[in-house]
Amino acid sequence: MGLKQQMKQTLGMTMTPQLQQAIKILQMSVTELQQEVTDALVDNPTLEEGPDQMETDSSVSNIGAAGEGEDSKNPGENTSPKDQITEGGDDFDWQSYIEQSSGNREYLPTTKNFNPDELPNFEQILSRPGTLYDHLLWQLRLVVNDEKEFEIAEEIIGNLNEDGYLVVLVEELEQKCKVDRAEIEAVLYRIQRFDPPGVAARNLKECLMIQAEQLEYHDDIVDLIENHLGELETKNYNAIAKKMEMELEDVIEMCKIVHQMEPKPGRVFNNAEPSYVVPDIYIVHSGGKFSVVLNEDGIPRLKVSKTYQDQLNSGALKGEAKAYVREKLKGAVWLMRSIYQRQRTIYRVTESILHRQMDFFEKGPQHLKPMVLRDIAEELELHESTISRVTTNKFVHTPHGIYELKYFFNSAISRGDGESDLASESVKQKIKELISSENTKKPLSDQAITAALKESNINIARRTVAKYREALGILPSSKRKKYF
Repeated sequence: MGLKQQMKQTLGMTMTPQLQQAIKILQMSVTELQQEVTDALVDNPTLEEGPDQMETDSSVSNIGAAGEGEDSKNPGENTSPKDQITEGGDDFDWQSYIEQSSGNREYLPTTKNFNPDELPNFEQILSRPGTLYDHLLWQLRLVVNDEKEFEIAEEIIGNLNEDGYLVVLVEELEQKCKVDRAEIEAVLYRIQRFDPPGVAARNLKECLMIQAEQLEYHDDIVDLIENHLGELETKNYNAIAKKMEMELEDVIEMCKIVHQMEPKPGRVFNNAEPSYVVPDIYIVHSGGKFSVVLNEDGIPRLKVSKTYQDQLNSGALKGEAKAYVREKLKGAVWLMRSIYQRQRTIYRVTESILHRQMDFFEKGPQHLKPMVLRDIAEELELHESTISRVTTNKFVHTPHGIYELKYFFNSAISRGDGESDLASESVKQKIKELISSENTKKPLSDQAITAALKESNINIARRTVAKYREALGILPSSKRKKYF
């Protein structure tokens, strides 16, 4: 079978660089957009930063404004011939082109032209707490003088996880430090007696045994930890009492002591930084109604440099310089168009969510309604993929907290007797409420929760209740039960 050439005619859609840029910007969060605009101001000499106040100059990109008919199934899909930059001729009217690209835009409220007193205030005091590594190293310097021992101890401390447990094998430490096992074990024993108690343990049992030793508990406590940790975890106190040949009341008293120990010694030093979310949009309750406000704090307003426009139109630039400036102007205008298209699309999607989920904003998460991407896509005449891009990694500040836009899209849980369907998130909230109000000594089983929901005319299977409970991070009833 030989090779041969053949011609084939096919239809396909090629994504232009401009369309790719528009889609990329649409997917960005507000912090990513801030960085993109900052980078563009550095890389593109034809872009300039305009003043924050509202401008009448059409060469300023009024982010958050867009022309009628600019929406399409995908960003940048319906670009008219006027928007294509002509490649020939020195007399191309850049000013007219920019006016056509940025003029005739509708007003959208943003944080730059909205009353700041009506926006939520954020007061954050950031500090760097001491780490477990620093705390142990400080103790190590106080008690260890031998250089080799210090090296081994530093290697051990460097291999503790955030809970304070040793996460490497002793054999690995032997190879790394080039010493025998006895030396490693001796240094490890010494570190395990540092503060906090139980640090550098290799498992939960060793951690609790170290604490029991340091606190000088009696032998029954040590026996409980050494031989009955499984029953202790499942709170099977009757089995422990039977095996230890003790009264149940005495076993419960010992279990109280063990429960007061710290299973994660490094928890107090866990300096995992909280994840601060910058909302892309605010929903503000003012004057008896809800308003959608775009967040543009930190995003510079852009305008095209008039100097470069004049140089290009006057014929002052020639050859490579002319081609370079023309390309940069083209990129500047497309960036401005992509940004305002992004802002307007986010605004319209959020406004549609606000209208559809008004009960949520007025009454809370329990009143969230079922909604899918197709509902918004059909209403706004956009493609579902565009709605997906808009709602991914975009956050909205509401009177009830900060939520990702995807939070408002939930599957429907059917209800009988002609009642309206419930969103799955609302059912999760009801499960959470039932568990929070239960008797901790007789916690509700999944079957009991199913029966309680059925009384509220919510008919779901027990396995669905278990799935929602696990999604909420709530333990099963056997592990929620409290004896004391």
